[in-house]
Amino acid sequence: MRFLVLIWLVTYLPHEGAAQQSGLSPAPDARTVRINAEPGFFNEPSIAIDPDDPQQLVAAFQVNASVAYSRDGGKTWTIADGTAPADFRRSGDVSITYDNKGRAYLCYIAFDKLGTANYWAHGATRNGIFVRRSSDGGKNWDANPAIVISHNTEPGIPFEDKPYIVADITRSPHAGNLYVGWTEFTLEKSIILFSRSSDGGTTWSKPIEISTHEGLPRDETGSVEGFTGAVDSDGTLYVAWADGSEIAFASSRDGARTFSRSRSILHTAPSYFDVFNVARGNGFPQIGIDPRSHRLFVIWADYQNGDIDVFCSTSTDRGKHWSPAVRVNSDSLHNGADQFMQWLAVDPADGSANVIFYDRRGDPENRKVSITLARSADGGKSFANFAWNSNAFDPGEQFIGDYNGIAALGGRVYGVWARTPETEENADKSKTQKVRNYVEAGTATFTK
Repeated sequence: MRFLVLIWLVTYLPHEGAAQQSGLSPAPDARTVRINAEPGFFNEPSIAIDPDDPQQLVAAFQVNASVAYSRDGGKTWTIADGTAPADFRRSGDVSITYDNKGRAYLCYIAFDKLGTANYWAHGATRNGIFVRRSSDGGKNWDANPAIVISHNTEPGIPFEDKPYIVADITRSPHAGNLYVGWTEFTLEKSIILFSRSSDGGTTWSKPIEISTHEGLPRDETGSVEGFTGAVDSDGTLYVAWADGSEIAFASSRDGARTFSRSRSILHTAPSYFDVFNVARGNGFPQIGIDPRSHRLFVIWADYQNGDIDVFCSTSTDRGKHWSPAVRVNSDSLHNGADQFMQWLAVDPADGSANVIFYDRRGDPENRKVSITLARSADGGKSFANFAWNSNAFDPGEQFIGDYNGIAALGGRVYGVWARTPETEENADKSKTQKVRNYVEAGTATFTK
């Protein structure tokens, strides 16, 4: 199997100007590295840490479904071959994880052609959700992906969208299980479907619906979207997603054979919205857990304060009750600056909640974007904000994705995000490439 090797040997600290622009101090020992050699349609990244070897990382991005791996704690990255399916025209909406045996899993959708814009099930072509496995930390990937769900082109088929994969790496009776949840769009509605694997991702259970309340059929506010999940130390699986102006929540205590009825736990402003100078944005929730204290975290973004902010709520009784929302971004309230496209990682070693998001507090015109890392060491009561990337960038109304990625273990935090090129990176390419992004990876260290 051939590999396209793109190793970037130079890492760099955030420029002093970036910290001055945002008014934030750089994250401790912050370093960033560009993963792609050339700009392209690269966005929506996801990142994971091997729990048995924290120096080993994998990061996924689109399009098509791609993976980069690092064996030196994120200092250098190599892009692997053989991750995108050859028998579909497009693949993306990636998520990635490691299981309890150090195997990496890439989950993605694949399709030939989208249906009507936003009304994806109208005129949908063959599509499905697939999982590919790597037994060597991300370098080599199984040639034949496992099928979670798939459809051949025929009138009235649904469109499967936005899957997210979760692994049980605990010592519970369900250790080693893999879980995938996603949105299924039909002509009449949207629902959250779920499937599980207990054999290392080789086979997947028949999908079940776990959304008690079903959403509207368009990929806009009113649908049910943005599934994420987190596994407690006893193997309990907690899941959440956006349902209009609500956050829905459910749980399973039997290895995801059955679920509680999903219910609304938090009322929000709509979490699907337009963002100035960006093709699209959303604030879909993420759920995480501190396995030591069983504290649950839910992070989302909305515009209840006028400009877009990131929020956090927590639960200490397994999701029965939730705290009032805490604002994650630390800039002044109602200052007109947007913070959006957040993602959450709870460090299982120290219980800290780590959040990455795009941040415009440094630009009075609310146009340019920086990367901010927010961290809570007090159970989500407060968040310190740090500058993470090298320079603010102008999205230029391009599609930079629906989400970014973050992972944390033992005080080391790793992030991945999409950004448009800086002037010196553009050269003459901007004249020929309408869509161009890089995926960039960052590290920060909070250990003493």
